[in-house]
Amino acid sequence: MIVRRLDEVTTVDWGNGLSRRFLLESDGLGYTMTDTTVRAGTRSRLEYRRHLEACYCIEGTGQVVNADGTSHPIEPGTLYALDLHDAHFLIADQDADLRLVCVFSPALRGDERHNLDSTDFSEY
Repeated sequence: MIVRRLDEVTTVDWGNGLSRRFLLESDGLGYTMTDTTVRAGTRSRLEYRRHLEACYCIEGTGQVVNADGTSHPIEPGTLYALDLHDAHFLIADQDADLRLVCVFSPALRGDERHNLDSTDFSEY
């Protein structure tokens, strides 16, 4: 059994927020679970070419926008899943941070960070 508290996990500044990584590749479960904060007012150009990701919003509001421009509002109680390694924009509204519980498959090593300075979609 694995039991972890928030103050015991690996925390990574992923580029536009913090990712608290509760489960990692080294845990042997085959997936990662994170508690991720997206800083208010940020826009992140993201793509996961080696991972599938599902995110469940627990705080804040924003939107996830497909590469084709289709926008989906995010608010507490909303889940979105990037089931096709979708290139996307993750946007947190100006008034508050967006907080997501995320699952990645396969699992992350734990040290991955985005390069948001590029004009391409940041990937890992």
